[in-house]
Amino acid sequence: MSTDPEQTPDLPAEEPVLDEDLAALLRRNEDGLVPAVVQDADSGRVLMLAWMDDEALRRTLTSRQGTYWSRSREEYWVKGATSGHTQHVRSVELDCDGDALLLTVDQIGPACHTGRPSCFDSHRLLADRT
Repeated sequence: MSTDPEQTPDLPAEEPVLDEDLAALLRRNEDGLVPAVVQDADSGRVLMLAWMDDEALRRTLTSRQGTYWSRSREEYWVKGATSGHTQHVRSVELDCDGDALLLTVDQIGPACHTGRPSCFDSHRLLADRT
C-alpha cells in the first residue's frame, strides 16, 4: 500500500459532536432545543434567555463563548460576534430534569440586543411591595 499523500483518498473529517453521555441527559423540545438562562457571574442578575441545541452547547463548552441557536434566523450565533458584547462562559449547569441550562458568564457590554444591560429591563409585570 502506498503512503503517497496524492494517492490516498480524501476521507471526510470527523465532525465533533456533543458527548453522548451528556446528550442523553438533555430533554429537548420538539425543535431539538433546550432553553439556556444566562446569568451574570458576579452579580447573579439574569441577562437573557436563549436556545441551544446539541451543537450550540458543544461549541459553548469547547470555546467558552456563549453560542446559541437563533430560531428566527435559523443559524448559530456567538454572542458579541457582531456587536462586540461578548460572553465569556464561566460555568454551565443542567437542571435536575435535563430541560434547562444555566450559564454564568462574564458579560462585556449590554446583553440585550436593544442595548440594555439585561433583556429583562423593559417590562416589569409585578414588583415587590416592600
